[in-house]
Amino acid sequence: MIEIKNISKKFKNKQALKSVSFEVGTGEILGLLGENGAGKSTLLRIISTMLLPSEGSAVISGYDILKSPKEVRKNIGILFGSEVGLYERLTSRENLEFFAKLNGMSDKESKERIDYLINKFSFEEYADKKVITLSKGMKQKVAIARSIVHNPSVMLFDEPDSGLDFKASKIIFDFMEECKKEGKTIIFSSHSMENIKNYSDRIVVLHRGEITKIFRIDEYRGKYSEKEINNMLFNLVCDGDENV
Repeated sequence: MIEIKNISKKFKNKQALKSVSFEVGTGEILGLLGENGAGKSTLLRIISTMLLPSEGSAVISGYDILKSPKEVRKNIGILFGSEVGLYERLTSRENLEFFAKLNGMSDKESKERIDYLINKFSFEEYADKKVITLSKGMKQKVAIARSIVHNPSVMLFDEPDSGLDFKASKIIFDFMEECKKEGKTIIFSSHSMENIKNYSDRIVVLHRGEITKIFRIDEYRGKYSEKEINNMLFNLVCDGDENV
């Protein structure tokens, strides 16, 4: 479970986040939606203990990000869309083995988990190729596997669909739904309204560092057409107003 409590972040004269609060339950997928600069990545970096908040805090799986950052990091997997975090001169498999060891996994645990992820994300063909030879989409799948190789209870994905084609994107989001059924807690951000609508239990919309709305998309289906829902999301993201 994740509890975010009045988090604010200021960089010099820019207010990146302003009193952001919400909770994400066990076995829930929450989608973050917002323009570039809305504060999505900043929020995920704070939750993952990579940045300190100016105000507020968060509790991840019972651990406060300010009081117990090491314990928080043991319980999370984190991916940032623009930073695959892979060693390009190692193979995909070697990268996963390295990060498994960093997370204290035994050789047996590591092999079983890595074989599972390679199969689940369908990159058997390039599991033993050096990362430097891979396309952006291939690297992204390996990076996602790298971020969760230790099977964390909380997963934080900043644009996991970045660089992926439709098939690869579906593989990733189907996997996220499997993790949800296992009781994992997941937050992901995306610029794809379709992925946000299709895979989120709830959606948090950020506009200029503030939450403009938290809701379930199912509350709108049946009442409005898909076009009207898309217009509503567009207005919330770009203007901060609902206006269905």
